[in-house]
Amino acid sequence: MKIELASSYGFCYGVKRAIEIAEKHENSLTYGPLIHNKDEINRLKEGFNIGLAESIEDVKKDDTVVIRTHGIPKDELRVLKKQENKVIDATCPYVTKPQQIVEKMSGTGYSVVIFGDKNHPEIKGVVSYAEGEEAFIVLDVNELEALPLRSKVAVVAQTTRKPEDFLKIVNALILKHKEVRVFNTICNATFENQDAAAVLAKDADVMIVIGGKHSSNTKQLHSITTDGCKESYLIENETELQEIWFKDKKLCGISAGASTPDWIVQNVINKIKEIKKEN
Repeated sequence: MKIELASSYGFCYGVKRAIEIAEKHENSLTYGPLIHNKDEINRLKEGFNIGLAESIEDVKKDDTVVIRTHGIPKDELRVLKKQENKVIDATCPYVTKPQQIVEKMSGTGYSVVIFGDKNHPEIKGVVSYAEGEEAFIVLDVNELEALPLRSKVAVVAQTTRKPEDFLKIVNALILKHKEVRVFNTICNATFENQDAAAVLAKDADVMIVIGGKHSSNTKQLHSITTDGCKESYLIENETELQEIWFKDKKLCGISAGASTPDWIVQNVINKIKEIKKEN
């Protein structure tokens, strides 16, 4: 059986940057999980003594706090600065951009539509930058009908959403509102990983997608690979691999989410080779 990696996979710029920042600040705390990959977070904890604060109450005044790559709500950032913590901002620049757009557009007379998951930490942070109550989070076109939108609307997207789904939201808004400002805030790395995974899945007999089970971009990847290859599996590391998945297969495709480090990908490849050798 041949094993083939997608032409684009794994760590994106924002995640690489966040990891590098965290490694430079040993004995610190991350505010929320730095990235959506528990194995990498454990590596940082064991190798750099980087702890985890889940809330403001977990942060002491003399703590150095690294802001997660997804960003945090504006008021929580304000509290950390007010109590004079040393704050190291590892928010991905591609996440900072929609925060800035929401703040500016809501403050200049626009209703803001945010396409994304209201429970995702990135979106919780982005919506917190809205002035007043003029920002609305949606995941589906049908949700737009009930919103009390002004004639002027600005729209942004969660960085890891599918472009075609964002386009549906945009088209629906354009048909009903006088002025619609569209800001494509979906990350290019997401495009590249998704496109590469889709191409590989069409040829593969089995697809392995590696990443955190709570990672939005990894779940999107798995959804895309399943469209092209019905035997597509989402795993966090090599311990979840099952021998039966590879029986009588000729091509195993591998992709990985933006929060998945190369060392985990290599562990998976090595385990697959071991499984095939034993059978």
